[in-house]
Amino acid sequence: MTTPATLIGRVDVPRAHGQSPARAAWRRLLRSPVARAGLGIVSAFLLIAVMTPAVHVYDARTDSNLTLRLKPPTWTHPFGTDTLGRNILIRTLHGTRVSLGLGVSSVAIAAFVGSVLGLLAGYLGRSADLVLMFCMDILLAFPSTLLAIAIVAMIGPGLRNSLFAISLVSIPIYARLSRSAVLALREQEFVLAARGLGGRDRQILLRHIVPNTLPPLIIQTTLAIAFAILEAAALGFLGLGAQPPTPEWGAMLADSYKYFTSGAWWVFFFPGVAIMLSVLGFNLLGDGLRDALDPRLRAD
Repeated sequence: MTTPATLIGRVDVPRAHGQSPARAAWRRLLRSPVARAGLGIVSAFLLIAVMTPAVHVYDARTDSNLTLRLKPPTWTHPFGTDTLGRNILIRTLHGTRVSLGLGVSSVAIAAFVGSVLGLLAGYLGRSADLVLMFCMDILLAFPSTLLAIAIVAMIGPGLRNSLFAISLVSIPIYARLSRSAVLALREQEFVLAARGLGGRDRQILLRHIVPNTLPPLIIQTTLAIAFAILEAAALGFLGLGAQPPTPEWGAMLADSYKYFTSGAWWVFFFPGVAIMLSVLGFNLLGDGLRDALDPRLRAD
């Protein structure tokens, strides 16, 4: 038997044409050319990141051949070689796992921690909201890139420290977004009814509030991955991220920018294109998700 508490809070998103909201959003996503382009680019990079280590074993510590130094693109080396004679195509492909893994992992950590803090601040209110949001305001007072650079400079370079820095500077965005969604939802009729029927705070949060805060968080997460990839590349370019000889796109640019005027354009071109395409893909996918999850479009 269905209880009133079960019905309350589950009628805010009606099914369109007999479909679940998730299926309807997926269909709208696939109808968008922009979203399809972004999904295709992101899927290609994810496939490269997963498959490259499986089909090609690469040891960056022993990869060098000075006799092939700065060779232009050929059939043997389609992306050319770098200053140590290393195949840029192979390093770019293996760098996908490093750069993409760093971006996705840092955003996943920031999304989880920030969302939890925002939920607690928005639902509990009063002193919890004041303290948590004050901490978030302090982090937001600094430019995110400069703050990430300062954190890594203090604790030392490396992938793990870069992951920590990028995650930390991204937490306030999710905390504020989650908090604003909770503040808008906690006074809604279905939440008040669930509370009046004796629902516990934990039950109300998990069953009624959290599901309704997911769409904006999903959109922000997709767009934030693009930002995290750029942050990781910036740290790598400054020598604060992945350390040589790890194949990471930003570090590859740092090793090659000095050859910009010497004619060896391929050394920095292909890692730069990889960064540009990955960021473009996640931005396009984020725009498509924003349109697909827009509440005003759920009735179509």
